[in-house]
Amino acid sequence: MPIRRSTIHYGWVIVAIGFLIIFACIGLARYAYTMLLPSMQAGLGLPYDRMGYIGTGNFCGYLLSVVLAPRLIRRFRPRPVIAGSLLLITCSLFAISASHGFLIPLVLYFLVGMGTGFANIPTMALISHWFRSDQRGKAAGLMIGGNGAAIVLAGVLVPQLNRSFGADGWRAGWLLLAICALLVTCLAAWLVRNHPSEMGLEPLGRATPPSPDQLLPREHRGDGLLLLRLGLLYLAFGATFMVYGTFIVTTMVREYGFSEAKAGIYWSWAGFFSLFSGVVFGTISDRIGRKHGLALVFAVQSAAYVLAGLKPGNGGLMLSIALYGSAVFAIPAIMAAAVGDYLGLNRAASAFATITVFFAAGQTVGPALAGVIAKSSGSFSGAYLLAALITALAMLFALCLPRPDPATR
Repeated sequence: MPIRRSTIHYGWVIVAIGFLIIFACIGLARYAYTMLLPSMQAGLGLPYDRMGYIGTGNFCGYLLSVVLAPRLIRRFRPRPVIAGSLLLITCSLFAISASHGFLIPLVLYFLVGMGTGFANIPTMALISHWFRSDQRGKAAGLMIGGNGAAIVLAGVLVPQLNRSFGADGWRAGWLLLAICALLVTCLAAWLVRNHPSEMGLEPLGRATPPSPDQLLPREHRGDGLLLLRLGLLYLAFGATFMVYGTFIVTTMVREYGFSEAKAGIYWSWAGFFSLFSGVVFGTISDRIGRKHGLALVFAVQSAAYVLAGLKPGNGGLMLSIALYGSAVFAIPAIMAAAVGDYLGLNRAASAFATITVFFAAGQTVGPALAGVIAKSSGSFSGAYLLAALITALAMLFALCLPRPDPATR
């Protein structure tokens, strides 16, 4: 049956469904935990350290999945891997809503983490196949916006559910998130396509003369060092943004005296600003280059963490949240574009998986270290200031990246 031509390139359909996939596999499955944590802790009767272990279990599952993802993608292609991973997330979220004790939620949230990695890696790798270099940053940024939409939803919805369902509000929350994830699973299985050639299309963007480097997954001298440098930058991002993302609501409640509802509204503003973080900075990186784009994002994040650490009152907190949200998902968007620019289309998925191992390690270690600092000092200020130092160093390190070889684009 011939494919009906449309004035809208199917790459934008991939971006739209990618937005929903990121919304479900990362936004709902991970960032909603920040808002659900207080009521879930009370409902399960667990101390903060065990709730922290449950969160760490999710990160460990994610870390394992990004190691295995390239092999799965090569064997089964992105579409079935994405759909199967979303189904795993959906089933696990349904089960968490009915879980008790400590071990069962830990195992289930570990499985959620695995599903997150298996869905996220192939989704972001689609960018390099469906878009050429001059459009990749913008496309990846639009996809990443799904995280912000989920943060806004969680910040508004979870306090309402807690008021309506009382002690079982967190269970209603996980159940509703599971239903949303199920809908996205069905849409992804229906709409995702692995490559433009399946639709008789070319990638969207300005064409450049083809070269053997584009067509063959060849390695070049210095690629290993380049991946290490990108990985270290991604590690810095993972370690710092999750410190803020995990503990800022707790900081608002404990150190600022906010109610859960007020903290949720503030956290929703972070989600609102993050809706634009990926597309704005991704588009900027299309114009000024990936290394300058990365440096700019790390500079904005450093300012957000300094303000959180110094605690200059409610106005400073709101500015910190706005800065954090405006840049929080820009690094993944730029990284998804950068791997295609630096290493070529056929190596984009494996390269993104490689640097995501660094990211996963950072987001596993960062919150744990922040918890140790907070326990010894009685405040998260020291952790936020340490995060600011790390991102400031990352800004300088990003400026030392080389220019991509145009032949690999």
